[in-house]
Amino acid sequence: MSQVCSGGCDDKALRRSAAALRSSHRLYLAAAPTFAMMALLTAVLDNGSALCSIANASPLSGMVPMYLLMSVFHLPPWLKLIAGRV
Repeated sequence: MSQVCSGGCDDKALRRSAAALRSSHRLYLAAAPTFAMMALLTAVLDNGSALCSIANASPLSGMVPMYLLMSVFHLPPWLKLIAGRV
């Protein structure tokens, strides 16, 4: 039994718990598209600052590959949703 209901459940505590659970499900689905959008915006709008000018030596360096990699790492919740296992 959860800590919320260990001393006796009231309806308000259950609703708060359910709302928190729904919010957490929405939040973990937001990461992958957010990082993908950041990668796209960085690729389109980045004019290369002087601070990062040395980073252009390799196509795998810079913010765009980092955002794409972070987006890939946050894809499992979407894959579970598509597979119907959420």
